[in-house]
Amino acid sequence: MAKGKPHLEFFPLDMDDGWETPEGYPDGITQKVLVTDLDEDGKSGSRSRFLRFVPGEYTTVPFVHDHWEEVFLVEGDLIVGNDENGEGGEKFTAPTFACRPPGAAHGPFKSDGGCLLFELHYYQD
Repeated sequence: MAKGKPHLEFFPLDMDDGWETPEGYPDGITQKVLVTDLDEDGKSGSRSRFLRFVPGEYTTVPFVHDHWEEVFLVEGDLIVGNDENGEGGEKFTAPTFACRPPGAAHGPFKSDGGCLLFELHYYQD
């Protein structure tokens, strides 16, 4: 049986429904996974998702993962490098892009006015 994500042609997205809080994130940060075959244990596959911050929400520690990550800030603002109280950091506004190799520490993150990110996560063979 072939591994991989399915072939999907254009289809409407319901941007109000299907959001969930990723494990380890505060409730005000939610994701909508578009398609995935990411296997973090097996170190294979990829995931395409939206990540949304409500205004004022923030994370408190940097993230590090063993896969590539590409992030496009679609709308809103994102503060990078705030402290554990949500203070400080550098503010970016849409459109902004980041590409991170495996093992790169990044964050914590905050959004003053809320934001929408499009993210690609993948392992490279």
